[in-house]
Amino acid sequence: MSNPAATPTAETAPDATLLEDFATLSAFGATSGGGVDRQAATAADAEQRAWLHRWLTARGAEVRYDGVGNQFGLFTVVPGAPYVLTGSHLDSQPLGGRYDGAYGVLASAHAAYRAVSRYGASGTAPKYNVAVVNWFNEEGCRFKPSMMGSSVFTGKLPVDTALATTDPAGTTVEAALRKIGTIGDYAGPDVAAYAEIHIEQGRELENEGVTIGLVDSTWAARKFQVVVRGEQSHTGSTVMADRRDALFGASLLVVAVRELAEQSKDFPLHTSVSEMSIEPNSPVVVAREVRMHVDLRSPDEEFLAAAAARLAESVPGIEERASVSVELVQTHGWGVAPFPAAGVRLAARAADELGLSRRPMMTIAGHDSVNMKDVAPSIMMFVPSVEGISHNEGEATDDLDISRGTDLLTEVVDRLMSGALDTEAR
Repeated sequence: MSNPAATPTAETAPDATLLEDFATLSAFGATSGGGVDRQAATAADAEQRAWLHRWLTARGAEVRYDGVGNQFGLFTVVPGAPYVLTGSHLDSQPLGGRYDGAYGVLASAHAAYRAVSRYGASGTAPKYNVAVVNWFNEEGCRFKPSMMGSSVFTGKLPVDTALATTDPAGTTVEAALRKIGTIGDYAGPDVAAYAEIHIEQGRELENEGVTIGLVDSTWAARKFQVVVRGEQSHTGSTVMADRRDALFGASLLVVAVRELAEQSKDFPLHTSVSEMSIEPNSPVVVAREVRMHVDLRSPDEEFLAAAAARLAESVPGIEERASVSVELVQTHGWGVAPFPAAGVRLAARAADELGLSRRPMMTIAGHDSVNMKDVAPSIMMFVPSVEGISHNEGEATDDLDISRGTDLLTEVVDRLMSGALDTEAR
């Protein structure tokens, strides 16, 4: 039952029920700084998964888990029909924000239930069913790579490879999932379309006073694992000329990565070095090895490739200056890729009918929708982030924006269930 005459929501009050559920969800893994710490397959993740399981089943959904821990809440209105899938992820970064991912899952749960209730009240049947998904390990902090659950679901990452992946303590994904009891044998639903809503994690929408971002394409990204090897020695007595300081070499590489962005003029380039481990990490020992992660992103693939080449070209000089060896290996990445234009148009019309301002935009961050768009018609939407803060305990989005985004997602899900995107695509 598509709802072309949707009541405008631009000036309505926030949805109290939605906000109450969000407050409950935010209590799992809550930190003293106002954020959350619930990395994939930890105790806090188990608690929030159990809460979502109860929420969904209480409203008539069947909850199932696939072989890599993706959590699906299936609202089956038309037995045998494919599903409109909507969701995001509940796992967080260490000392992360309450909104990243979690808002999208909760908004999807509310939107799916609202849409199903509409059909029930009208006595009509949609073309497609709807399912809510909580993707496993989107953040990629405890287990690498990021977007793991959706990568397995879309066939981009073998399930055996994902399950064998270990965290820094040596625990495998499979062992962690079995410990919290959310691994199953469900193959996943037959997906007719996918919809995801997320906080922007930037400040374009806030700066422009726009309520909704309609994602029409992705930035490209390249991620690297770097190992710098030197030689362990005494910090005091070792002659400076004899030192092979891995941390010194790593520091030079950190500077080189930052300078790539500072020197880029033709296109935007975002660069970062994160997650560093040092051996032996003693106050009186010159480091023998440093491992770290390098992240490069740009809206232009050729420019990004050139930046990666410049980084590689800087390695020999760093090796010579620090008397170390540097291993730079690309672990994964993705290119600039469009989201289906038909989905952008569908979401734009729904936003207009609700009286919500909107604009097209690219996504710089990776999301599960970046994987899903390659296997099903997909729609990605953003709501504003206060001051663009993300992956930080201070992350925030206004209550009214949370409600408006959920209203829009409801309309989008309703239309997708009716098969509107099938017509639009033609």
